[in-house]
Amino acid sequence: MTGRGRGRGDRGDRGGSRGGGDRGGGTFRGARGGDGGFRGARGGGPRGGPPQVHMPANRIVPPPNSEITKLEDTYQKNLSGALQGLAGLSLSDGSRNHPPRPGYGTRGAKVVLYANYFQMVPAPTLVLYRYNVAVHPDKGKEVTGKKLSQVVRLLLQGPYAELQSDIVSDFKSTLISRNKLNTSTFAITYRAEGEDDARPDASIYQVRVEDTGTLSVSELTDYLASTNINAIYTNKLPMIQALNILMSHYAKAHPKITTVGTGKAFLLEDPQEASLGAGLTAIKGFFSSVRVAASRILLNVNVTHGTFYDAVPLEQLIKRYSDINGRNVVKLESFLKKVRVESTHLAKKFNRAGQPIPRVKTIFGFATTNDGLGSEHPPRVQGHGAGAKNVSFFLNESSTTSGTASAVPGASAEPPVGKKKGKGKGKSEPAKSGSSAKGKYITVNDFFESTAYNRTIDPNIPVVNVGNRENPVYLPAQVCLVMPGQSTGKRLDPRQTDAMIKFAVQKPFENARNIADNSYKVVGLSRQINPFLTKFGVEVKQGLITVPGRVLTAPEVKYKAVKASVRFGSWNMAEYKFNATASLRDWSYVMLCGGDLGSMHSTVEKFHGALQKVGIAVPKPQRGKIVNPHLGPDDPQSLEQVFQKYPFELLLVILPVKDIQLYNRVKLLGDVRYGVHTVCVVAPKFTKDDPQYFGNVSLKFNLKLGGVNQTVDNVTKMLVDVDKTMLVGIDVTHPSPGSANNTPSVAAIVASIDRSLGQFPADLRIQTGRQEMVADLCDMMKTRLQLWKTLGRHQSFPENILIYRDGVSEGQFDLVLEKELPLIRRACTELYPATASKEGLPKITIVIVGKRHHTRFYPTEVDKADRSSNPNCGTVVDRGVTEPRNWNFFLQAHTAIQGTARPAHYYVILDEIFHKRKIPQGMQLQNTADVLEELTHSMCYMFGRATKAVSICPPAYYADIACERARCYLSRLFNMESQAGSVESGRGQMDASSEDVQIHPRLKNTMFYI
Repeated sequence: MTGRGRGRGDRGDRGGSRGGGDRGGGTFRGARGGDGGFRGARGGGPRGGPPQVHMPANRIVPPPNSEITKLEDTYQKNLSGALQGLAGLSLSDGSRNHPPRPGYGTRGAKVVLYANYFQMVPAPTLVLYRYNVAVHPDKGKEVTGKKLSQVVRLLLQGPYAELQSDIVSDFKSTLISRNKLNTSTFAITYRAEGEDDARPDASIYQVRVEDTGTLSVSELTDYLASTNINAIYTNKLPMIQALNILMSHYAKAHPKITTVGTGKAFLLEDPQEASLGAGLTAIKGFFSSVRVAASRILLNVNVTHGTFYDAVPLEQLIKRYSDINGRNVVKLESFLKKVRVESTHLAKKFNRAGQPIPRVKTIFGFATTNDGLGSEHPPRVQGHGAGAKNVSFFLNESSTTSGTASAVPGASAEPPVGKKKGKGKGKSEPAKSGSSAKGKYITVNDFFESTAYNRTIDPNIPVVNVGNRENPVYLPAQVCLVMPGQSTGKRLDPRQTDAMIKFAVQKPFENARNIADNSYKVVGLSRQINPFLTKFGVEVKQGLITVPGRVLTAPEVKYKAVKASVRFGSWNMAEYKFNATASLRDWSYVMLCGGDLGSMHSTVEKFHGALQKVGIAVPKPQRGKIVNPHLGPDDPQSLEQVFQKYPFELLLVILPVKDIQLYNRVKLLGDVRYGVHTVCVVAPKFTKDDPQYFGNVSLKFNLKLGGVNQTVDNVTKMLVDVDKTMLVGIDVTHPSPGSANNTPSVAAIVASIDRSLGQFPADLRIQTGRQEMVADLCDMMKTRLQLWKTLGRHQSFPENILIYRDGVSEGQFDLVLEKELPLIRRACTELYPATASKEGLPKITIVIVGKRHHTRFYPTEVDKADRSSNPNCGTVVDRGVTEPRNWNFFLQAHTAIQGTARPAHYYVILDEIFHKRKIPQGMQLQNTADVLEELTHSMCYMFGRATKAVSICPPAYYADIACERARCYLSRLFNMESQAGSVESGRGQMDASSEDVQIHPRLKNTMFYI
């Protein structure tokens, strides 16, 4: 969920990668793949019936393609020989800066898995001609969105009408043709979709079509099938882009399918949908993307889910939203901004084919007192969001006498209020002084209730402005119909999120069947429904492909002198003590929920016993206080005063319910302002005296205080020298839907400090919004290296630095090497002694961790599935859907609680550690690929906040959580929609500063973010 923000419109298939809970961090967030914490003796995992698997119609599971495996092995053999002989190795095609694959993994029990990929077979003679389309702005206004798509559509229907069936487009900037096209600058007269003829005042766009090259499919397929390690194909990415345009054209051109973002398509005719409440609907659709692998071109197809505005009369949409969120005009306006509506008060127009031509307008906002200030007769608006009786506009006398009302809002031409129609599209000129048209002011209510329209208008509902601020055009909600298929991009509230999860969660075999049986009619995978496949000579083979996988054995998880019994990727530590515990000077609790303080003190004392049971040296809690969280900061009884007057080392905060805003406030006060560790619990759960819940909370206690919960021996064995290797996690969080305009991005770095790999202190920095590359990485890395020496008590800096970089898209891999790697090396140069640099230290390896991909795997045999019908935890795939030239693999380390498990994707972009070391002895490892796969898998059992394997390795996971904590501190910017105002009001919010995420000195070298 791209650089990316945390609020995502695409809900995927809810694979359990992030676990349950709100995205506020801490208590409200479970571990990835589960709720973490102490598990029962039976182990974690879902229950409810035996597992099931997807089965094709013929009931025959195809084996993985043996020719693909043979080619992969041959390429690897050739590569190994070249590396051993240093025989002029020359990797290219954009991955030349990335290390070659050191081999394929061999560890684990072999399994056969379905992958959500179809094989594409293009005609070997297919040649694609690629063209750039540039639409020059009309009167200086750039053409974007649906208007741009329509201009490209008119280009295809006009100058290229005879070749239209041989051309596909992204309807933005590119044409792909089977035939060579004449290029020129074409004058395209704009007309709306469905119109036969352009309006007299229609805009004329100059559209330049330029030849950008020829692409031969045979060159791509030859390259993919080659076992020559020096094979070069420089047009791989342009060819993949062209094939994506070909495969997405069907959905983009289909009138009953709406597309969202890149590759997501939703069928609007009899869709699979569910109401989310408050005016939003969830629709199930499909994501598709062309990928390449060994000797074949693949189409990745996955189930996806989008949120859309209810396609109902606007009056109903407003009511549905207001019934849930109240009558807050500013928030309602933000919700409706840019919604497209069809005006219904005028007689319908039909084209020559007998099809109705909708009059579509876009909501700019509500009426305000600043509307039309530059016009001769500005509207009279009594206040922001005024209703139809409180908004008046000037009605020309000529309109009144003619009965056409052509110069008022809501009329056929619908020019801006108080201005005369200009000659150019969207242009109007003020009435000249001395020649003012005669007329009168009339309310929107009176105008639409007149005999001309005879509509009953509710004066309590705000009128909408479908013009702009300078030239407003007002319509009452009663004459507007919300157009279908409009993606919202809005942040879902907790109730809507729960409804979305309930709708989106499906069993893995159901998702596989849905993809195999239903995606063809949305994505256009069949020649019977997609004529462009036939025209271009492309076949998409039926049925999901199968790939070989392996299930790695769970590592040994150790507590204090005891090995945990691991089953289904989880374990019960009810009788264990933490591996290393810290002491606590003093602590107390504060109740933000009201209630009986004496009864709560008894519960806290029982919790104190649970802490001692796991080995934490902690004194009895000091008697707590009941605090009203709604009191101002200067009130003696306020929460702020508790932090200020009672500087405990740790404060247990007891919340009434899951309250994100209150949670954010607690973390800001404790982490940033006063330097007090805080652990939040929810009263209804905490007061049950549940040992498992107490155990979950104790995990956080120990980590915050500097302890180590569990260790894994495999990790120690896999690393070159665990006491000379620092593990680093890096992530960046970005503004999401609902964030203020001036919201920054926040970068986080975490790093291990010693051989236990149990403590990962963090550093946070703000940077330019939506910038993925970490700007202050040099200074951030220096702080981690210094902690290695001070907290870790090392005499020297680490010889090896293994970095797991989270959140980087494939298109940004090389940017990490170009932008971030030099900053990391500079930090090392400035700290390491000159002798270390001469010895080539430190050695650095960077592994990209991908979570927001769409690759999924499904078991093919019931006895090889877990209880949720997913592949077993520990499943790794490095063949069949990967390229031989790149070092990458998919790993599903966790057991998903519900839905389809999402494997993590690990891609090595730099390796100075593993390829130069000897394979560890005594572990039956065949090559370096085994080492990294086993190391990463084993680390997934070391996440300190859970007693189960998590879906991504802890360095990346901890960095992700640290980013989430930064969002708590900046919630005034990140969560504007949950505040009193709208996103627009974010302009009045103070910009973020470095102090906002600067952790208090008492906590900055701890795992405060847990």
